[in-house]
Amino acid sequence: MDIWRKKSVEKLLAERKENKRGFVPTLGVADLTALGVGAVIGTGIFVLTGVAAAKYAGPGVVFSFILSGIAAGLAAMVYAELAAAIPSAGSAYTFSYVSLGEIIAWLVGWNLILEYLVAAGAVSIGWSSYVKDLLQSLGLTLPATYTTSPFEGGVINLPAVLIVLLITGLIITGTQHSATANKIIVAAKLAAIALFIVLGVQHINPANWRPLLPYGISGVFHGAAIVFFAYIGFDAVATASEEVKNPQKDLPRSIILTLIISTTLYVIVAGILTAMVKYTTLNTASPVTTALLRAGIPWASAVVSVGALAGLTSVLLVSMYGQSRIFFAMARDNLLPPVFDWLHPRLRTPVWDSLIIGLLVAAIGAFLPIGLVAELANIGTLTAFIAVSFGVIILRRTKPDLRRPFRLPLMPVIPVLTIISAAYLVINLPPLTWVRFAVWAGVGLLVYAIYGYKKSNLARGTETKLPTTAIPEAARKPLPPEDGED
Repeated sequence: MDIWRKKSVEKLLAERKENKRGFVPTLGVADLTALGVGAVIGTGIFVLTGVAAAKYAGPGVVFSFILSGIAAGLAAMVYAELAAAIPSAGSAYTFSYVSLGEIIAWLVGWNLILEYLVAAGAVSIGWSSYVKDLLQSLGLTLPATYTTSPFEGGVINLPAVLIVLLITGLIITGTQHSATANKIIVAAKLAAIALFIVLGVQHINPANWRPLLPYGISGVFHGAAIVFFAYIGFDAVATASEEVKNPQKDLPRSIILTLIISTTLYVIVAGILTAMVKYTTLNTASPVTTALLRAGIPWASAVVSVGALAGLTSVLLVSMYGQSRIFFAMARDNLLPPVFDWLHPRLRTPVWDSLIIGLLVAAIGAFLPIGLVAELANIGTLTAFIAVSFGVIILRRTKPDLRRPFRLPLMPVIPVLTIISAAYLVINLPPLTWVRFAVWAGVGLLVYAIYGYKKSNLARGTETKLPTTAIPEAARKPLPPEDGED
């Protein structure tokens, strides 16, 4: 069985150069950075900070964010080299396909499917919690029956379902519409965070930082493994590679900018949050507004709730957008059924991907609790980081002449450190997460054996497959020349 067959980098780049894949390049560095910040800044600050502080790290959650930021920063540099050199939809899935072979690529893609679904589901639950807090600050109370999961005594989390369906519709309307909406939402989110920082520093009580590490050093690492969930946004930037006008320059810049902005804000907000109130009171899906309410600033809680809703909306938008592009890339390689690579002839978006993803995410948000969903979310991305780090080392040896607009410094020190840090975070995930991950991977191997192994383009001797809709002539515009080309 030739499960180690690889895609050709040369043919993949030629395909992009000729623009024969259905997507239209419309995104610039501002769009990409907004996508990254839109995905990264939101869940970590507005949802997971409280859970990680209350259950794992206490005030030491600040160090958890620093550790996760270092691990994510190392991985971001690896992604930056590969995204600039191989600007193709699919991100870690595609990088693994050209460097490690089909079976590893399939497992990476399959795990990212779970990752994005669970991440989006967790965000929708947090969104619902902030809606309840906002309405409560206005004197309105939603019935718990329709705002909590069956695991928590309710029937269905209806606000989570509604926001997922709304985002699904927005993604279907087109990439540029989604990017424009995302930039507006990100601006509102950053304004809300700035307001929280300004007000929060006036209500700091250093006594709340004692004890600093109530769960010990191990708690800090457990917290880092949990909050790492918040850093997957730069991976979503890489999934947009085929829709970027100048990927060689803009992708590396956007990925690195996203990590710098996000880590700085995470550390500041986590420090202020755990100083405003005792960490034991933060085990909620809406810790920021909880802290403001306890500090006696209900009007600010209402305003920040609006910003938090904007922030979580942007995370949900980018997560579901990135998921659809991974589905598309895998289906284009015939590892998934053709329905997943169908592009709408006018909207130029993978409609069926978006609809199926929307229904699955809505189901997660409707019926599962935030704690269970958050613990499921990290292992897929961490394993993808490990695979991509091995891949960048291998490609440096097997493809030394590949044009690399961004070259990773300190090679191979950075990818090796990425592998070590990601592996350590994986080890610190709860044991039950490992069990669920093993079950999901086992199902994935079964699907590959039944469908992907025989159907893939490489198995049938075809390197690429055009999307199942014709590309309008007006869309066949040549891409901008790369640096140094005429």
